[in-house]
Amino acid sequence: MEHENQKNDPDTSTADVKVVDINADSHPFDSAHEPSQLDVHTSKDFIQQLQQILRDDDNDAVFTLLEDLHAADVADILEVLSSKERLKLIELLGERLDPEVLIEIEGEAQDELYDNIPNEQIADAVNELETDDAVYVLEELDDSDREEVLKSLAVDDRVAIEESLSYPEDSAGRLMQRDLVALPEFWTVGQTIDYLRSEEAEVPDDFYDIFVVDPGHKPVGSVPLSRVMRTGREKAIGSIMDPELYLVDVKADQEEVAYQFTKYHLISSAVIDESRRLVGVITVDDVVDVIEEEAEEDILALAGVGGDTALNENIREITKSRFTWLLANLITAILASVIISLFDATIEQMVALAVLMPIVASMGGNAGTQTMTVAVRALATKELGTTNALRNISREVIVAGFNGVILALISGVIAWLWFGSLMLGGVFAVAMIVNMLAAGLFGILIPLGMQKSGVDPAIASSVFVTTITDVVGFFAFLGLAAVFLLQGNV
Repeated sequence: MEHENQKNDPDTSTADVKVVDINADSHPFDSAHEPSQLDVHTSKDFIQQLQQILRDDDNDAVFTLLEDLHAADVADILEVLSSKERLKLIELLGERLDPEVLIEIEGEAQDELYDNIPNEQIADAVNELETDDAVYVLEELDDSDREEVLKSLAVDDRVAIEESLSYPEDSAGRLMQRDLVALPEFWTVGQTIDYLRSEEAEVPDDFYDIFVVDPGHKPVGSVPLSRVMRTGREKAIGSIMDPELYLVDVKADQEEVAYQFTKYHLISSAVIDESRRLVGVITVDDVVDVIEEEAEEDILALAGVGGDTALNENIREITKSRFTWLLANLITAILASVIISLFDATIEQMVALAVLMPIVASMGGNAGTQTMTVAVRALATKELGTTNALRNISREVIVAGFNGVILALISGVIAWLWFGSLMLGGVFAVAMIVNMLAAGLFGILIPLGMQKSGVDPAIASSVFVTTITDVVGFFAFLGLAAVFLLQGNV
């Protein structure tokens, strides 16, 4: 990619530095005591002002209003506006649209933005972005548009991006950026500093570590920039490097990369290919996005909601993503109803059972969801595995048992006082204990089993846990009632 390399000349004091005063009165839409960042979801006056400008077709006013905003804020604005207003804003901004907006925008707004700016403008934006961001933009394009944009890039840039696109989706190869600083061990600190300051140096705009490589371009160590600046010029880079490296395989899943960064508190990490050659670098700012994305996916999956759930997604996509799991829930609900139908005669003879059944199912479902959520999160963070599975299963069952006994005593007394039947209260209490134990057991066994089978436990666990707690709860309660309550012991 093309980068504007800032020359680090100590005699230079005229660098253009833009200082943003977060309490500045001059900001066009902030009060004197508010930060300059814009929360478009609550800035009603700002959005109304923008909508009026759009109605007036005043593109200069639009640019004046938006020019000091961060690209993420502009992306939020595009997502908040209606489709008609969004297209108008894209048209008025034209080529003055910040390239960074292309990587910040999501959902239906992203589709409309990509569809309504020319491929030449996308290609210009890609030239200004880091490799990993350029890959993100290109992978969101249609095949024909992607090919057209790639053809307009310089050969080196095109080859680098095409190679990154060849790696699996959500892999380190897609996440990494190609621009990095790699130097041999024998270079001195003085040579390194002079090189980084030279206009000929092709270095990233922002980087944290210098990677030390052998003649085969395999990483053997790293040196933080802070250490370079504190060390005398005559010292060799190899003498001050950290020989212990946390290397990332280019085909590693991005979730595994995020785990490594979190566990070892990394700022950046070298990416290697099959021959262990240095091919890229992943930085912490990219990993933050991955952590947020993975956490969001797990939360949505637990609720049976697909990945494309942004508020500005189109109705068809949202409906499609939710329907599959709603259908699965319908099938499992029918299974629970079949269990109830087996005891229809029992229910007819004692209406109190129909009143109390939802309580048993609800308590079991909630307890199962609690256990399942903890288990899924522990699996994602690698806190739960085969080595400690048995201990955690035992713990969850014991916790469920304690809660079951306490809740059984409370609910049993309530049922006794409510319907005036001590036997009914006892049956209700025992059914509550049985279902709570089942919830604790299967709430952790199902996620473990799903992961062992290669299925994402966050996606499929909730349906099965809910079904099992419903079936066990209904069968225990109605079965015990059939045995003890309908023999004259009411």
